[in-house]
Amino acid sequence: MSDDFLWFEGIAFPNMGFRSETLRKVRDEFVIKDEDVIILTYPKSGTNWLIEILCLIHSNGDPKWIQSVPIWERSPWVETEMGYKLLSEEEGPRLFSSHLPIQLFPKSFFSSKAKVIYLMRNPRDVFVSGYFFWNSVKFVKKPKSWEQYFEWFCQGNVIYGSWFDHIHGWMPMREKKNFLLLSYEELKQDTRRTVEKICQFLGKTLEPEELNLILKNSSFQSMKENKMSNFSLLSVDFVEEKAQLLRKGISGDWKNHLTVAQAEAFDKLFQEKMTDLPRELFPWE
Repeated sequence: MSDDFLWFEGIAFPNMGFRSETLRKVRDEFVIKDEDVIILTYPKSGTNWLIEILCLIHSNGDPKWIQSVPIWERSPWVETEMGYKLLSEEEGPRLFSSHLPIQLFPKSFFSSKAKVIYLMRNPRDVFVSGYFFWNSVKFVKKPKSWEQYFEWFCQGNVIYGSWFDHIHGWMPMREKKNFLLLSYEELKQDTRRTVEKICQFLGKTLEPEELNLILKNSSFQSMKENKMSNFSLLSVDFVEEKAQLLRKGISGDWKNHLTVAQAEAFDKLFQEKMTDLPRELFPWE
């Protein structure tokens, strides 16, 4: 690996929009409030879809907010320079996102009543989505090949570190009443029921027509057409020209990309790394 990543406490971060000093402040000094709602994910697990859903739950399905404010301002990433600044100045209950592993997350969370929704996804799909995403942006080191990125991902030498470590770090929190564990797969398979589960967790009551509006306005097609959510507003400093950052929004795309040998190697690695966690946690297995 090279200096094209920003390294902090052994974890790789993008080299634009992040600083070691801010990452330290986020962990040690940032104060999480009891009324905050936090979206936690490993990158490429459905973060933006979940942000869109939570924004629409907040507005009872009315799309005005999601169509007028960029997604990164509606739910800033606390570990970024911009997100840290926005959230430090924001009054009242906040909605924000993070990809941080548990050891780098704000320490104040662990004595708070803030609600966390952790969304995980089949790591094979995370890998495929990540390969295309990181090749579309300019703020990270790019792999020389598909094979090299597969090696990086399996070793955890990628942005935000190992998927396996991220899951292992956060899973002990799953029994706590302020922590909701969801999977991209269940969100995709039964969006209505999963949105109802989120509302119950947040103590939010919706009318049936409001729920229908949330489903309609958070669909992949709606997000792809919404310039506030499809990242088309990002400048050419960040994104390769004509890059599509919202690509497919499906489950199981890995079957179209991984070779048989790679799929077998990954299966073996998954069994080795996740043997201590119950299989039913992972609906894709």
